[in-house]
Amino acid sequence: MNKPLRRIAIFCGLLVLALLVRDNWIQLVQAEELKTDPKNRRVAIARYSQPRGNIIVDGKSITGSTETKSGDFRYKRTYKNGPMWSPVTGYASQAFGANQLEALNDGILTGDDDRLFFNRTIDMLTGKPQKGGNVVTTLDAKAQKAAFEGLGDKKGAVAAINPKTGAILALASTPSYDPSHFAGNGGDDTKAWSKLQKNNNEDEPMLNRALRQTYPPGSTFKVVTAAAGLESGKYDLDKATDSPDPYKLPDSQTKLGNEGHIPCENATVRNALRFSCNTVFAKMSHTVGNGDMIKMADKFGFNNKELDTPVRAAESVYPEDNKPQNAMAGIGQASNRATPLQMAMVASSVANNGSLMKPYMVDQLVAPNLNVVEQHKPTEMSQPLSSENAQKLQQGMETVVQKGTGTSAQIPGVTVGGKTGTAQRGENNSENPYAWFISYAKDKNGEAPVAVAVVIEGSDTLRSDIAGGKLAAPVAKGVMNAVLEDQG
Repeated sequence: MNKPLRRIAIFCGLLVLALLVRDNWIQLVQAEELKTDPKNRRVAIARYSQPRGNIIVDGKSITGSTETKSGDFRYKRTYKNGPMWSPVTGYASQAFGANQLEALNDGILTGDDDRLFFNRTIDMLTGKPQKGGNVVTTLDAKAQKAAFEGLGDKKGAVAAINPKTGAILALASTPSYDPSHFAGNGGDDTKAWSKLQKNNNEDEPMLNRALRQTYPPGSTFKVVTAAAGLESGKYDLDKATDSPDPYKLPDSQTKLGNEGHIPCENATVRNALRFSCNTVFAKMSHTVGNGDMIKMADKFGFNNKELDTPVRAAESVYPEDNKPQNAMAGIGQASNRATPLQMAMVASSVANNGSLMKPYMVDQLVAPNLNVVEQHKPTEMSQPLSSENAQKLQQGMETVVQKGTGTSAQIPGVTVGGKTGTAQRGENNSENPYAWFISYAKDKNGEAPVAVAVVIEGSDTLRSDIAGGKLAAPVAKGVMNAVLEDQG
């Protein structure tokens, strides 16, 4: 071979080698990146070429799929009673992607999860189309309906938990939206999506208020402060406290009073809960101290940036602060912030004799052949207070419902514990306050199968009538009733 031909042959060989290296690099290194690239339309076409698996509540699907009549995508997502369930499911849209359970369990629902390899192989060998698996939730359909209908046209949220396991039974947020309205990728879907965005809708219907919005918890936080007081050994349920009325905040000339003419001077912890005495709990928070208040709040789940249900909840915050602000944080004001889920966790831990179970809303992931791919195991998250002190706190919360500010949550023949809250809002309390209620209900065996938190952010109610006992407690009562009736 002459010299010019040899050079050409070497050059061509190098080109072939470069091509082989590049081809293997794409297949072995860049495969996942290219597969998940949003510009790779083939992946999207494959994703929507078969019906999606379903999200299950009480053995029934609350989602579905329907065949489209045009375009590259053959199937799109449908939802049954979408506005009621969207805080649980999230959305799956051909145009706008997915979130919440739809996104977190996408591999199972599409059938692409590595744990479904055997199912995909069988389908391929038998010539059947690929099938998605199902996501089995812990939700209680009757409790969810009671929560959603109880909120009605009010802006707010409900979170309900089984204290024994941490299973989430209800998760409602209003105003809500129907994810079916933008599940496709047409012009109508784009218009529906646009109308729901924050810039175009000040009510923010796509905001999951139960998990992703924090509020000042108001007097419902007094349960946490009472727990800290009891655990400190400086307080007991039925012993008088050294609490003046009004109470001058530490390092300040500001005097804190109570709402109305109520017997709060030196009140016992039980009566301070019953009448919701600001003075007693502000002083208690100061006596316990900011450091120990933070430790107690942390045990209940505050200051946790990674609380996954599996949908991640916003961080509830009990702050590091000065003495007067710590006193105010002890009554659920100042920089104290909490999600409804967080306050349901507080009620849940008290009801469960001091043990806080990690909240979760997916019980099983199931393959198309009904084999269980993953089974959730309840886990204890912490032990905020002793069983003895938890039972004392139960007595205090039950007094609130029996003859205190929470009587509207009474259920005939059922022991209910609760705590009302009316949290100040806006500079100098210029806006309508938030109405709160946290509670639990015991069954005939003395066990608590449900703990609930309700917050009403906005309603048409007159400002003078906005109170946790009036607005939020009846909603909680409906949810507790639904769970108890379901148990028979």
